[in-house]
Amino acid sequence: MGDSQWLNGVPQLVQFLGGRDFEDCDWNREKMLRRYLLAVVVLINVLELARASLCTDGGKPHRILLDTDVDTDDFFALLYLLKLNRSEFELEAVTINTNAWTDAGHAVNQIYDILYMMGRDDLSVGMGGEGGIKEDGHILPDVGGYLPIVEQGNATAGGCRYRQAIPVGLGGRLDIDSNYGIRKAFLPQGSRKYSPLQQPTAQQVLIEKVSAGPITIFIIGAHTNIGIFLMKYPHLKKNIQHIYVMGGGVRSKNPTGCCPNNASSSCQPRQCGNPGNLFTDYTSNPYGEFNIFGDPFAAYQVFHSGIPVTLVPLDATNTIPINENFFEAFEQNQHTYEAQYCFQSLKMARDTWFDDQFYTSYFMWDSFTSGVAVSIMRTLHNQNGENEFAEMEYMNITVVTSNEPYGINDGSNPFFNDRKVPKFNLVKGGVHSGHVQTGLRDPFCIVQNGKGRCKDGYTEEVTSSDAVRVLVATRAKPNPDSNSILDRAYFKSFLNVLNHPHQTGRFNFTTQFPHYKEVFYKPDFGTKRLGKPVVFDMDMSAGDFLALFYLLKVPVEIINLKASAFNFPDSLQQAYAISPVKAKFERLQL
Repeated sequence: MGDSQWLNGVPQLVQFLGGRDFEDCDWNREKMLRRYLLAVVVLINVLELARASLCTDGGKPHRILLDTDVDTDDFFALLYLLKLNRSEFELEAVTINTNAWTDAGHAVNQIYDILYMMGRDDLSVGMGGEGGIKEDGHILPDVGGYLPIVEQGNATAGGCRYRQAIPVGLGGRLDIDSNYGIRKAFLPQGSRKYSPLQQPTAQQVLIEKVSAGPITIFIIGAHTNIGIFLMKYPHLKKNIQHIYVMGGGVRSKNPTGCCPNNASSSCQPRQCGNPGNLFTDYTSNPYGEFNIFGDPFAAYQVFHSGIPVTLVPLDATNTIPINENFFEAFEQNQHTYEAQYCFQSLKMARDTWFDDQFYTSYFMWDSFTSGVAVSIMRTLHNQNGENEFAEMEYMNITVVTSNEPYGINDGSNPFFNDRKVPKFNLVKGGVHSGHVQTGLRDPFCIVQNGKGRCKDGYTEEVTSSDAVRVLVATRAKPNPDSNSILDRAYFKSFLNVLNHPHQTGRFNFTTQFPHYKEVFYKPDFGTKRLGKPVVFDMDMSAGDFLALFYLLKVPVEIINLKASAFNFPDSLQQAYAISPVKAKFERLQL
């Protein structure tokens, strides 16, 4: 509707709302102005509702399923989606990939707690499963997502050839599993908890939600869950309208390592300009990206499924680093519980970063993908992916699952190793029949004084018949407001969405339990003659705990218990469970 048409329609709208003829000069001007303004407000609301309905299928919201590995940037993406207008975007389920950054029980509990805070206990959450894949390639029901497809057997136990790439912090995997303790300290706890015998599996949730009708899937972790689903239930592909993927690197040049001008002296020149981001060992595979590398064969199934795929790779995310200006703006804009949780987590990531290059090495990965996806989805028949946040381009790509020469039998490839018939009836001598990287230090992949040769998990641009036409984000768009300190358009959207009062979190841990408090008490032994210093080495058995309590009760004048030593990371958490006693005897070092 043009401006002239809109203005010509106002008199009729005013008259409809109860006014007299627009040209009646005897009509009270104040009433006329009031009704005119009311007409404008009504018209704006009608147009907004019309826009929202046009952006969805038949006026219904876009149904979304999120598949995630529950790293820090993953729950940024989750919260961004939960804050969107549900008349446009309805997040219906979360499935968890458990062969990457986090472990199963911790990951699902964090998702449950976030959903409880946001008042969304109605969302289905699926994870794992006890099924497997038979030797003949038959996929059993409820196959677990604990292993990449190449490692899947009849059981949920197996190797970890790809998971070796995941960096482990000083606290081991518990750092990410517990979000450095922020999860339990901040998030409220609802009634849903991880229960191995009752937990819905990823495949159960996928079947339920995809069978219900048209749905869009966001994959922001490894592709194991979705890859298996597409292989097992190909008849349900028709209900998946689109798949948005964060992962891979096509034409990207890794900006970390020695590339920034202010890089630390410890950087290695061979890291600069590589397509991938496996910084744990570029010497074997400089092409892979964590999400695709976590299960290359599953990613291949997704890209080659025939379902439209939009990829947000490192090409784009490398152009939207968490810089100091954004960090400071975020610190000053924490007006909701969800914004506070995200900032505390981001600050912890910065404070525990492995070098001094956080602001040039930490990027808006998964949340940026969510922003790009919903911006594209707001416009029907948006074939070229126009959106507010990223420049887009169609590319012909594939996912590398094995390395040339193809057809070799070196024991690295379980799909072909000594098999008369390859698993899943794969083609002998085909793209899946080469050497499959066995680990970070795979000798096949390492070239003396050169760049690593393995390409497992590489989203490679190709011209062969194996290519798939994919819509790819190439770079983040700048902020149209040149006067803003936020130099990317998505930065502003991210902060606005998280801080919007609509659909905000209900409470956090301290408001859920207002009478909870911790009292730190440290006794003064300055005037006492301390007994013999003792270190207690324990294996965390029940008897050890009884002995520990006994030693803590002995007067310090007799035994001065200085420390307790044990062997396993989980033991540390158990030891801290006796914190009421430890607080009373703060001299004990764990």
